[in-house]
Amino acid sequence: MAHPQMFRDDDPLLARVREVALGFPDAAEKVSHGRPAFFTTKVFCYYGGSQRVDGEWVSHEECVLVLPEEAERPALLEDERVFVPAYLGTTGWLGLDLAGAATDWREVAELLDASYRRTAGVRRVARLDG
Repeated sequence: MAHPQMFRDDDPLLARVREVALGFPDAAEKVSHGRPAFFTTKVFCYYGGSQRVDGEWVSHEECVLVLPEEAERPALLEDERVFVPAYLGTTGWLGLDLAGAATDWREVAELLDASYRRTAGVRRVARLDG
């Protein structure tokens, strides 16, 4: 059974995420589990997610899920906008809420860059650095 679409194509935050994510070498977009996913051979960013808080599902419609460097996780988790997403959180992924005027798009780009570097493979990373 297919998942329902859980995003709006005209979402301006999604447009900004697309702009950043699709700027990486060989990056493409697909819909996975009803949400936009950005990938090469592996996914490096999802738009939208959820988490379990006290047994209840909390939806984060305007967020990115990324796979940061392990050394960066403790500092990121101190930020109130960062959360451990359902399912992917156990393998190191984190979510960053984008809602609100305080979104720092350089920070978002850095997080996507780190996640891309962890998933894209050495040849693509070399192209990124070249």
